[in-house]
Formats: sequence, structure tokens, C-alpha cells
Amino acid sequence: MPDSPPSVRRPVEQVWLITAPLAMVAVLCSTFLLLAAESPPGNLAIAAVLFVMMVVAGTVVLQIVVRRQALEVIATEIPLVLAFYYLPPLTVVALMVLSALVAQHWRRLGAVKVGFNVARTGAAASLGGVVLVGLSGVDGAGPRTWAVLFAVVTVNSVVSLIAISGVVSLLHGWQTGWELVRRSPVPLMVNFINVVIGLILLLALESTWWSMLLIAVLAVAMVVIYRSYAQFLRQHRTLSSMYELTQAMTEGGREGGLADVLLGRIRALMQAEYATLWLPARGRYPELLLSARVDDRGLLDVAPTPADLREQVRESGETLAAGRGLPKSPDISRDLAGHGLKDVIVVPLRSGQAVIGTLEVVNRLSAGGHFTPDDIQVFETVAAHTAVALENSRLVDRLRHDADHDTLTKLPNRRQITAALDEAVKIRAPGEVVALLLFDVDRLREVNESLGHAAGDKVLVEVAERLRSCAPSSALVGRVGGDEFLVTLRLEGATEALDLAAGLREQIRAVVTFDGLTLDVDTAVGVAVHPDHGSGAAVLLQRVDLAVTAAKSASGSVRLFNPALESRSLRRLGLAGDLRRALDNGELEVYFQPKVTLRDRRLVGVECLARWEDRALGPVAPEDFVAVAEHTGQLGRLTEFVLREGLRRSRDWAHGGHPLSVAVNLSPRTLTDQHFPAQVRELLEEYGVPPQRLTLEIRESGVLDGTDRPIPILCRLRDLGVRLSVDDFGTGDSSLAHLRRLPVHEVKVDHRFVQGMATDPGDLAIVNAVVTLSQQFGLAVVAEGVESELTLELLQDIGCEIGQGFLFSRPLPYERLEAWFGAQVEPEAVPAGELPRLRVVP
Repeated sequence: MPDSPPSVRRPVEQVWLITAPLAMVAVLCSTFLLLAAESPPGNLAIAAVLFVMMVVAGTVVLQIVVRRQALEVIATEIPLVLAFYYLPPLTVVALMVLSALVAQHWRRLGAVKVGFNVARTGAAASLGGVVLVGLSGVDGAGPRTWAVLFAVVTVNSVVSLIAISGVVSLLHGWQTGWELVRRSPVPLMVNFINVVIGLILLLALESTWWSMLLIAVLAVAMVVIYRSYAQFLRQHRTLSSMYELTQAMTEGGREGGLADVLLGRIRALMQAEYATLWLPARGRYPELLLSARVDDRGLLDVAPTPADLREQVRESGETLAAGRGLPKSPDISRDLAGHGLKDVIVVPLRSGQAVIGTLEVVNRLSAGGHFTPDDIQVFETVAAHTAVALENSRLVDRLRHDADHDTLTKLPNRRQITAALDEAVKIRAPGEVVALLLFDVDRLREVNESLGHAAGDKVLVEVAERLRSCAPSSALVGRVGGDEFLVTLRLEGATEALDLAAGLREQIRAVVTFDGLTLDVDTAVGVAVHPDHGSGAAVLLQRVDLAVTAAKSASGSVRLFNPALESRSLRRLGLAGDLRRALDNGELEVYFQPKVTLRDRRLVGVECLARWEDRALGPVAPEDFVAVAEHTGQLGRLTEFVLREGLRRSRDWAHGGHPLSVAVNLSPRTLTDQHFPAQVRELLEEYGVPPQRLTLEIRESGVLDGTDRPIPILCRLRDLGVRLSVDDFGTGDSSLAHLRRLPVHEVKVDHRFVQGMATDPGDLAIVNAVVTLSQQFGLAVVAEGVESELTLELLQDIGCEIGQGFLFSRPLPYERLEAWFGAQVEPEAVPAGELPRLRVVP
């Protein structure tokens, strides 16, 4: 949409440039009428009645506000038709001028406006009289008289319109005057209707003067109807304007320019010279004072009213209004007069019970216009909408700020850092690199566990403050993780980045005091630079993270990224597709490690372990491909593969007369799958294996994670009849007491404690305590990592029931396990219902 033309503002006194010619036209035409027309005054009784009608008609004013002036279209066409018919033209001119003077005095207009309106009225009426004389006057009440009176009144209306357009063009530019002319067909149509009504009244009066009674009744009814309609019309316009204002607030708040659209529309709605918004300083928002003034396209940072009025409204929380049409307040009225203001309304803006600012309008447009009590109600409604829009706008701003900043440290977060890096790497500067320095706070987890998260938060806030104060002014400092802070800036090269990282690390190394304790703060720092180590923000952040991981393993040093750090990460990334192919092609295998009773060395079951030997990579460590399966959505397939193989072998062994239980390891993520218990039931039914022959092993860190999330799945598995075991017990932070609330049947002691029993009294004491307490809780105990006869004897002495380890056998594929069975099981027949007994334990 093209911009509107610039505003033109000229002194009001220049209206005399048009008033004077109009007065001259009125005088000349009146002189002509005095000489050429019927001598005044005519019938004085009729003249008096018509004068009263003109005065009354002049009080019904349709106001059209254009910029700073109010244009008043006075509906006098009806009495004017009757006057030109019954009275001499010069008498009509005199009555029109006198009624205009009375109306201007009643509305207390200024001298300039009074002079213009009187001159305009006189010129229009006298020119109409000249047209009447030129058309040979009226004769009877026939169609010719209708045409003559219509022409006379139309000339009167057109002259008034031309005069008003001229004044507006003079004061505000020809574009504004042309806008008024362009909208003139509607007022002219109203004038035409008024002429028709006047002619109908004329015909009624000509038929009988008793019709005046009916006309009077009709006039009273029309006045009542008009007042109701006018009130409805004002309400409709107000509601329409309120709707448009609300829509503008919504759009402005969404685009971040609420004040720009708000004040201008409020000023137009209230037909005020000024509209001012004041928001005191609040939180991170500074004080805001903006005003929209008529004829000014932009907003001003000043207000015409004294500041103490706004403070008074803010403190009292009540609307303040002063002016001619408003409740009297002498002190405020004198204060306003001292500032050259005639009326003002100041309304508080509320957010709940709190007053967040004020909204005010000053000076109703036109010299005779004033605010009324009805305007107060409308303005208070506008203020309520405004307060909601402002709060919503600030809420959106806070949400945007919070979305880009860390709540604890107030630093930019990963999202904003990533966006800033994306912009930074687009700009290439010769001899400069974009450096990323990632600081990882050491031992923060220990602080949280020992002193609580409040202490950890204090450490993070202190590190953030130190980095912000020590980093160069050109650097962007942000928090990109729980204990990670990133500093990014432009430097000459990687060497300068390493030097800066080392210097910042030394500067932020200091103690933090918390509840009388002094905590050492140290960091590991990873460094990466663009373009040497990547071309995009995501790649750079990933590689600087690899660098900081390497720095943590080197006692908190500073490490620069190098491609070797990415080899293990890339290897795991490449394993995802290879694992999917291996599962599709059946390249994975299940190995079995025997579980043996320690007292009589009978074989009670096997643990199923997945193994993978890739054709290109060779043997792949289970921890590698299990981690890949967890992060690529293939864990379910891997678990199902091991379960199927274990249950199939258990069925085959049972058919061969050697029923053995099988144990399968589960990932903690499997315990979040609501469908897993049903899958286990279906597999047990498919292979015909009793549920008690299946043991599901879950690591201690997965089953005792401090929450109750695994318990529902564990209970459903227990209800199936499946045995549950806690694997690697002793490596986590839980105690045996925690096991009492879990539906488990077995505890497996971690191999590191078992292997250290023969040489470390502490490990022996731990295993002894686990075995003793577990038995008291009714739990079976399996010792992992049995590798020597001495360890076996110690386990027997403390009462451990079952063991597994290299002393009995390594994990074996199915074919070798069958051969191992044949070599180890005693040749004599195994009695029915008993487990096979091992003959020799190598």
C-alpha cells in the first residue's frame, strides 16, 4: 500500500482567506436580492416559526472529523424549503444567518469558526436566493415549484460543501480536501431526501393548515426515533472500532509492533488530539512513554500532560477525567489550563490487581468537542483490552527470550548459540577463524549428590559470571548443556584459540563457598575452529564436544579437535546400517555360558549372550552394537532374536532329557515397552517352554534408577511366571534394602568383587554381605567371574549357591556347548528329574 501524503498543518487564522470572499459573496448577493426580489420581511409569524425550526435543525449535527478539524453538516434543508416558498429570499438569508449565529454561540465555537460558518451560511443562502429569482420564483405547489426549490436548496448545499472543502484543503493540503469531495455523494443524497421531505410537508400545509398538528406529532416521533437510531449507530460504530482495534492489537502483538498500531487507532477511536501510553520500569523492561498526535505519522516520546497525573492514577488505581463535559475537578482543570489543555481522560492499565501503567487521551478534536461520561466507559474498555494485549505481548517476548536463554544463568542457550554460529560461519574474513571453546565443569555430579542441586546451581552461576566477565567483549558466551558453557568469537587461528582457552580456564579456576564449604571449580576445555574443523554449526558443536570429552580424560586439560577423536564415534555411526543388515541376514550368533551349583557342581542353566563378527570389521564388542541398537530403534529386534534362540535351545534340551533354564539380558529401555510382557508370553507359548525356565536379567542401574518406572513391567513379567534377576549388583548406588520393593528372584554379584575375593578382604566382605542379606530376603545369589578354585571354595564357605565363570566355561556357541556337555557330564544315567552333574571342572 503506498504511503499516505505528508501532513500539512497551517495556522487556523488562514481560514480568513476563505471567510472574507464568502462574506463578500453574501453581501453582493443580498444586495441583489434587496433590489430585485420581493421586499422583506414577509409574514412575521411564519418567519418566527421557521426560525425556530432552523435553530432546532441546527442542533442536530452530523460531525465528520478530518484530521484536526470537525466538519459539521447541519440538516436545515427541510425548513429551508418551506422558507424559500413562504418568505422573501432576503428574509430567508437573514433567518439562516441568525440561526447559524445562535447555533455557534450554543456550541461555544471560536471566533474564527463562527466567522467562517456565518459567512458560509450567508453565501450559500444568498446564492440560493439568486437562483430562485433567476428561475422566476415559485408559483403554486406544482412540479415546477418542486424543481425550483430543489435547485435552490441544492445550490445551498453545494456552496457549503465547496466552502468546507476549501477550508480543509487550505489547512491540511489538497489531498485531504479532495478526500472530502470524494465522499460528498452520501451527504448530498441525504440533502436530496431532506428536500423531498420538505416538499411533502409543503404539500400538506398547502392542503390544510391543520396538517401542522400531524406534522408536529410526526416530528416528535421522528426525533425520538432518530435519537434511538443515533445512539444505536454510535454503539455500532464503537463496537466496530473496538473490534478493529482488538484485531490490530492481536496482529501488532504478534509482530512485535503493538505500540505503533495501538496508539494511532486509540486516538482515532476516541477522536482525540493525543493518545499516550505510559509503562513504568518493570523487571528487565525500562520505562516506556509514547504518544500519538494527530497529523504526526510517527510516535512521540513526550506527553502533553504533567507526569503527576499519571503517577496519581497509578497509585490510586482509579480513572482520572477532567474537562467541560466531565465531572468537575478544579485543581486538575487549572493544571490542564496551565498546560494549554481542555480535557483529558487517564485510565489505569491493570494486570490482575496490579497497575502496570496508564493510557490517556487528551483534547477532543474540534474547538467545540469535549469528552463525555460515555467516552470514559468506552475508554476504560479500550484500556482493559490494551492491558491484556500488552501483557500478552510481554508474555510472548518473555517466551521468546526464555526459548533462547538458559533459565539459571540467563546466558544464551544452545538454540541461540547454534543460530549465531550459523550466521558467523557465513562470513569469511581472511586471516580469521570462528573459534568454539567448550568448558565442561568437573565433578558437578559429585557436588549435586553430596551437597544438593542448590550447590550445583551456585557453581554453574558462578562459572557463568566468571566466563562472562573474563571473556573478550566480542565473544558470545552461552550454556549449551547441563555443565557445559560455550564461548565463540573470531580469532586469528587455532593457536590463539588454545591460548585463550587456557587463559580463561585459569581465570575461572577458583573456589566457591557454599554453606561454609569451599568448592574447587575446574573445567575441561575443548576447542574447535571454523573452517578447519567443520563448515556448519551442528558439525562444529559435535566436534568441539568430542574435544572436551578427550580433555576430560586428560585431567582437565585443553584439547584441540583432531580427526582421530571422531574415529570411535564414526565407527558406531557406521554400525547402525551394518547391524540392521546383520539382523536381516542372520549374521548374529548367540553364545551360552553355563551356570553351575557351587556345592555339587550341577548344571542349572545357561546365560544367552549375543555375539557379532562382521565380515569387514571383525568381532564387534557387545557394548558397541547394543548401544547402537538402543539409539537406532533396533533394540526390540535384537532382544527378540536372543529370546527366540534361547527358548528354542531350551526346548531342544528339554526334549533331549536335559531341561535347562536360560537367562537373557535386558536393556533398561526394554522395561519402558508396554508390549514386551505380551511378546514374552507369546514366545513362551510358541516354543512350549515353561515360564520358570526363563530368567530375565536387568542391570542394577536400569532396575534401580531412583524411580518406579520399571516396576509395572517387572510385575507383569513376574505374573507370567518368569524369573527376574538383578545383574552386576554392587556397581551402582543402591542398597539391598531397595530390592525389597522389587519383584525380583535373583541377585548376580558383579564379577569385579568376586574376582577380588581371594586377595582383597573388602571385596570378600562385600560378597559375604550380599549373599547373607539376599538369602534373608529369600533371593537366590549368582556369583559372576568365578575363575579359580580358591574363589570357588570361598564362595562355598559363605553359602553362595550358583556361579558362572571361566573356571567352568567361557561363553560357547551352541555346537561347542553340546561338545562341552558331552565332555563334562558324568556318563552314568542321570536320574529322572535331576540336573546333569559335571564330572570335571577344568
